Amino acid sequence: MAALRFLITDVTSANRVKGVLLAGSIEEGDSIAIAPGGQQSTIMSVSGPHDSGASATVGAELDLEFTYSVTAHSGNIIAPADDRPEYADQFEARLEWLAEHELLPGRSYELRSPGGDSEATVSRLKYRLQDGQQIAAKTLQKDTTGVANLALTRPVIYDPFANCEATGSFELLDKQSGQLLAKGQIRHGLRRASNVHWQALDVDKQSRAAIKQQTPRIVWLTGLSGSGKSTIANLLEKKLIARGRHSYLLDGDNVRHGLNKDLGFTDADRVENIRRVGETAKLMLDAGLIVITSFISPFRAERDMARSLFDEQEFVEVFVDTPLEVCEQRDPKGLYKKARQGDIKNFTGIDSPYEPPANPEMTLDTVELTVEQAADAIIDYIEK
Repeated sequence: MAALRFLITDVTSANRVKGVLLAGSIEEGDSIAIAPGGQQSTIMSVSGPHDSGASATVGAELDLEFTYSVTAHSGNIIAPADDRPEYADQFEARLEWLAEHELLPGRSYELRSPGGDSEATVSRLKYRLQDGQQIAAKTLQKDTTGVANLALTRPVIYDPFANCEATGSFELLDKQSGQLLAKGQIRHGLRRASNVHWQALDVDKQSRAAIKQQTPRIVWLTGLSGSGKSTIANLLEKKLIARGRHSYLLDGDNVRHGLNKDLGFTDADRVENIRRVGETAKLMLDAGLIVITSFISPFRAERDMARSLFDEQEFVEVFVDTPLEVCEQRDPKGLYKKARQGDIKNFTGIDSPYEPPANPEMTLDTVELTVEQAADAIIDYIEK
């Protein structure tokens, strides 16, 4: 039988709580600990709608009274003092993927579990399970199961599923729609990063920006291939340098010659491409720079992920809004022609989708605006 796991849903006083019995049993006199804090006490009384007490079944809503006061919060879990759950922000899990679209490592999802909620990223898909065999895989399709490492933005309370199904289970949901995407079972925690901590630094972003006498910004240009992103970005940086600004341009093609040369153009690789660019841009902004990025960045989820790395108003999303037919007419690199002929696979706008921004800070119509006007409009925006 699984050990006691009791989820606190309400704290009524310093020694009284309400909650739900997730696993095991609970009786008067039990020595307990409250996770994740670790405070200990003893159960003085157990009561419920029918005063079921020790005979309470899993799922029962109960009131607990402790022998002395403790500090407890909604979402904490009560467990035996000698058999406590774990608390971590990284673990290996078995995933059953349920969504029509494929799982993409590097994309951020919403994790919900009895032990807490968090944003979660599949940091590594280790393999897919098929007929008892471990098959190498980069993604999971609908109704397939795999084993992956997950990284969370905040730790949750959990047990390995083999020890307790209730606290070892979780769900992954779409951050925007709330759609259920996957069901998971935690196998074990990952402790490899337990000795890695943030190092306090005396020189901060504001100090570096003050030396440059500017306000750091991320100018994130997104749009179809041939929309004019790179041309606008190049002129924008020239104009900023002419004004004495300190800037750096991260171009989609250029980073694939070095930082991202190991990535292709599948959906999974595109997600990782933008994740790396976002983290690089964050370091550059921390150095006090105005960072210009010119990437198709076709998925809203990854652009939102990049935005989440920065403080409010630091991230300026610029949608270079050029119709597909105009981009094809321009076709400066001959890519659309090759994509139409089938020589290039997973090409955005042809056989891979582009999701326009929902609420960009700026929208530039390059059919109506010249490159000069577009660059000046961006400068006017960021300097105001």
